[in-house]
Amino acid sequence: MGLDLKWKELPAVQRRFLFYSAAAATVFLLLLLRLWYLQIIGYEDFQERSVRNRTRILALEAPRGPIFDRNGLLLVDNRPSFKISVMRQDVENRFLLFERLAPLLDVEISELEFRWQQGRRFPIYRPVPLAEDVSREIMERVQEHGVDLPGVLTEVRPVRDDLEHGSAAHLTGYLGEITEAELQSGDFNNYSGGDYVGKTAVERTFDPYLRGEKGQRLVEVDVQGKLLRQLKVEPPRPGNKIYLTLDRDLQRATDDAFGSQSGAAIVLDVNTGEVLAMASRPTFNPALFARGIASEDWRELVQDSRHPLQNKVIAGQYPPGSTFKMVVALAALRAGTISTTQRIDCDGAFEVGGSRYRCWKKSGHGFSDLKKALRESCDVWFYKVGLELGIDKLSAAAKEFGLGFPVGYPMPGERSGVIPTQEWKHQHYNKPWYAGETVITSIGQGFVLATPMQLAVMMAAIANSGKVLKPQVIRQIEDWEGHLLLQANPEVVRQINYSTEAWKAVQDGLVAVVNEPRGTGRAAYLEDVLVAGKTGTSQVIRRKSDEEEELDEKGETPYRFRPHALFLAYAPAEKPEIAIAVVVEHGRSGGSAAGPIVKQIIQRYMELQGEQKGQLQQGRKE
Repeated sequence: MGLDLKWKELPAVQRRFLFYSAAAATVFLLLLLRLWYLQIIGYEDFQERSVRNRTRILALEAPRGPIFDRNGLLLVDNRPSFKISVMRQDVENRFLLFERLAPLLDVEISELEFRWQQGRRFPIYRPVPLAEDVSREIMERVQEHGVDLPGVLTEVRPVRDDLEHGSAAHLTGYLGEITEAELQSGDFNNYSGGDYVGKTAVERTFDPYLRGEKGQRLVEVDVQGKLLRQLKVEPPRPGNKIYLTLDRDLQRATDDAFGSQSGAAIVLDVNTGEVLAMASRPTFNPALFARGIASEDWRELVQDSRHPLQNKVIAGQYPPGSTFKMVVALAALRAGTISTTQRIDCDGAFEVGGSRYRCWKKSGHGFSDLKKALRESCDVWFYKVGLELGIDKLSAAAKEFGLGFPVGYPMPGERSGVIPTQEWKHQHYNKPWYAGETVITSIGQGFVLATPMQLAVMMAAIANSGKVLKPQVIRQIEDWEGHLLLQANPEVVRQINYSTEAWKAVQDGLVAVVNEPRGTGRAAYLEDVLVAGKTGTSQVIRRKSDEEEELDEKGETPYRFRPHALFLAYAPAEKPEIAIAVVVEHGRSGGSAAGPIVKQIIQRYMELQGEQKGQLQQGRKE
């Protein structure tokens, strides 16, 4: 009451002065409190925000580990690639930015907009890639105009480089951008959107060894997002080194031997199961995928009727044709159905169940023993022997050699093939097994299917007298300090037991196929190396009539209806080192189409062995 009277008694000017003084004091007090809060209470938080506003943390891609051949020769490595990216939070008008950037990159504005929209799935702090694997010229052009391109970054990152241009593409594999499904699967921990991962073969199976660990760099930027200086760098850790069992020079020779033909070839070490060469033709260049494959390139690959993306060595399933006769002969010898010297007459055809089954040689082969039947690939001989043996014993013998199920190739994609039995047919077709089906199975036709890998494993087992080996493609994996992380050892799947006499009889027959005058595999003959082998021709449609065969001989049968050509071999026959399986798709004759390929592969292998021995001797002298 007293104060109120005193206030009223004061002159108006003095009252206004005191009021404004109090108001000013209050404002200054609030400012002091705010300043105290900012400087003391909120210091750490605002300091962190300030740093974030002027700095950026940029990921440094880790170089993937290199892939070498068995001799330490580089097959797959990395090369520097220039990438143009943008930080979205630094861009006020993206349309104006794209108008300036598009002519510098030689792309359409719509392409930049598409990339921007794709990048919206990334966190705001991650750069959005606008153009990848650009030339140095374009990268320098963008840097020169940097003042007009707020938020735009130029980066260097390693990308995969296939030094063999696809020669071993189906073994090494390729990379691709990680998908949403992969990110959510739980199998790709520590990955994020935009990362590249192995999609097939070695790149996929051994991705954890190859990928390395990302690094990062802390940089200071101005208000427009332009790089001012680098503050800190944590270098990436490169991926580990993988050494394959592959021999680069033998791989090249295998590819070259095929020329423009389609098909598959596999070379195995007879004693260890190591894959020395593996060709699937036609092939593709994995470098196309390193920067994100163009839609037209992808369309061309997937629409190619010759299936360049398929690894035909493990996924191509073909009737083995007459190469299957080796199994029939061994199974019949063990069962006592035939002896090594027993002679069977071939007059050019064989009748059973009211059907007539012809031999490839219309006039017949006359009386033939096992060696002649293998050498000249007499169909009638094997018709009769297979029928007497029976389908179930025949199938059991084939499965011992690794046919009819995956042989243990250490990467995904292997097919099992088909070895039929009476039960198998009942399950798949709900029909009984007929004698005529045993007849055609005995020459590797009918329901029988096998992959080139299975056939190579089978041939290796025949060469080493019964040791079925698991195929190996990785020799060892090392880190950059030389520590051994993984080493593969030979693995025997099973030992097949046949008499010494049975093994020798079949092996002698295979030597005759290549080295005797009437052998069907004379195209693989070498003067300095004793080669053992077996030819095969597998029909892709029903057995032809005489008229159709005449057209085929003239080369008038459409490509897709021509039979496949097969040739299995091992060398040197006296002390086998390698086993080979070659399939030439629609090549007609195993001897004429696949034989020369086998010959070139063995020639090159022996040359390489000679070169290695010479180098060893030279090293000892020094």
